[in-house]
Amino acid sequence: MDVKARMRDLGRSRVALAVAAAVVAASVWGAVALAGPDGTPQQNVTQQRDPSGGEGSSDGSDDSAKGGTKGGDGGPQPGGMPESIAHASESGGKAVNITIDDGPDPTWTPKVLDLLKRHGVKATFCMIGPQAKAHPDLVKQVVAAGHRLCDHTVDHDTSMDKKPVPYQEKQVLDAKKMIEDAAGGAKVLYFRAPGGSFTPDNRRIAAANGMRPLGWNIDSKDFNKPGTAAIVDTVKKEIGNGPTLLFHDGGGDRQQTVEALDQVLTWLKDQGRPTGFPVITTP
Repeated sequence: MDVKARMRDLGRSRVALAVAAAVVAASVWGAVALAGPDGTPQQNVTQQRDPSGGEGSSDGSDDSAKGGTKGGDGGPQPGGMPESIAHASESGGKAVNITIDDGPDPTWTPKVLDLLKRHGVKATFCMIGPQAKAHPDLVKQVVAAGHRLCDHTVDHDTSMDKKPVPYQEKQVLDAKKMIEDAAGGAKVLYFRAPGGSFTPDNRRIAAANGMRPLGWNIDSKDFNKPGTAAIVDTVKKEIGNGPTLLFHDGGGDRQQTVEALDQVLTWLKDQGRPTGFPVITTP
């Protein structure tokens, strides 16, 4: 073989070795990229994105503090329940949704129920599982008065969006069972993540179990007890944000909430704004 032929063969060998080395390196990199510091497998970041198409971070925390106003329109589950976060009212038009969180409470829930009855208003009660289990009589009163039930988890963990999926699932489904058992058969129709800590996973879990994720448009700020007038003023200033209002019947002294809600309901009536329930399925 002449010198030129030998040089050509040597060149081909070097190319083949370089390609083989690149393949091996890519394989090693892929293994490292999909393994955590302790060597445990990590979920691919692409698979962690919001399946609804939202541009959230890989941990799924794509929803704002107002109950997920950035959440995308997730596809419906097999039962027809959408994963997307509801804000609209079934009644449409100028209707608003009154939602009450963190109960039931033996002192304040009856006062809220009396107030709603006096105004002829229906509301959605987002209940904490153990509270419902401890006060089944109040849950039954809520249902008997024609109001709707919402799952607000077991522990009201506002950081649940940073927790593993099995933890989120337990928080959602255990609370649902506690509330429905206390209600004596009435179904929980909504799920509201504490502090708006929705994730694609907990939304999917809720929808798969017949609950529409439920956000809010107006936080009355009543939980911080800023004063009755301040609560009412917040609602009036933010009424243009959307139809779903957030109040509380649990978490401490709710006297300001009761007084403010009374004034808000009177004002809404004067504004020609009826009340209704949040949408469950997409029309």
